Parts: sequence; C-alpha cells; structure tokens
Amino acid sequence: MGKQIRAQNLAECKLVSFPIGIYKVLRNVTDQIHLITLANNELKSLTSKFMTTFCQLRELRLEGNFLHRLPNEVNTLQHLKAIDLSRNQFHDFPEQLTTLPALETINLEENEIVDVPVEKLAAMPALRSVNLRFNPLNAEVRVIAPPLIKFDMLMSPEGARAPPR
Repeated sequence: MGKQIRAQNLAECKLVSFPIGIYKVLRNVTDQIHLITLANNELKSLTSKFMTTFCQLRELRLEGNFLHRLPNEVNTLQHLKAIDLSRNQFHDFPEQLTTLPALETINLEENEIVDVPVEKLAAMPALRSVNLRFNPLNAEVRVIAPPLIKFDMLMSPEGARAPPR
C-alpha cells in the first residue's frame, strides 16, 4: 500500500495564489488530504476550484494572509472541523462558514470584523469556539451574543489593539 497523504504544508512560501501545478500533482489523492496549511503567505483570495478540489478537508490554516472573503464554494467543505483565518483582512464575517455542519472552531482573531451573525452561529450544531479577539466588534454583538450562544466566543475588551508583530 502506498503511504497516505494527509497534510499539505505550504506555510511561509510567499504565495500570492495557490499553485495550479499542485492540483495536477495531487489529483489522485485529494480525497485523502485532511489538512492544508497556507499560513503566512501573501494570499489575497482562494478560488472556488481550491474549495471543490479539497472538499475532504478537516482543517484549513490560512492565518497571516491578505484574505478579505471566502468563495461561496467553501460550503462544499462539509467535513471541515477547524478553520484559522486569523491575521487577515476580513471586514465582514464569512457567513458561508455558518452552513458547515462539522465546523467546531473558527479563528478570526486580528481582522476588522464589526458585525457577527450571532443567530446563525448559535444554530451551528458542532460549533465549540469562535475567536474574535482584536476585532472592532460593535457593542450590539457584545450584548446580544452571550445569552444566545452555547459555544465559547472569545472577544477582547472594547478598543483593545493587538500587540505589534
């Protein structure tokens, strides 16, 4: 039996986009890849092809990029348990994530998110933790969220700034 590929680590490669050649190299084993790390690159977006190709992912690590939105096809990641989008450029909460039934952990620390779809998050069956520290969350989110949610929602004190990197 051949060795099973379970992870693809492309962290800190100065990538501006996902290398197209990797689709060809991995085309016969994409269903066996459960973790992709693209942390600390220069990604501005991910394509719908990326999402539909790696639909068996359990964990997606995208922290430290320039992402500001996710493609709608993120909803094909029906097995995804954890996504790390910290230290990106999201101004809007990526609401597509609220449709993922297995998602347990969302990390959006150090973005520019003001509003959060609290009701949609509260309806997610597997969700255990949402990290929103160092986001300029509006006061309404801070008041509405606690009584509605059963998961951990991590928030910084109002006006707190992330330490310089």
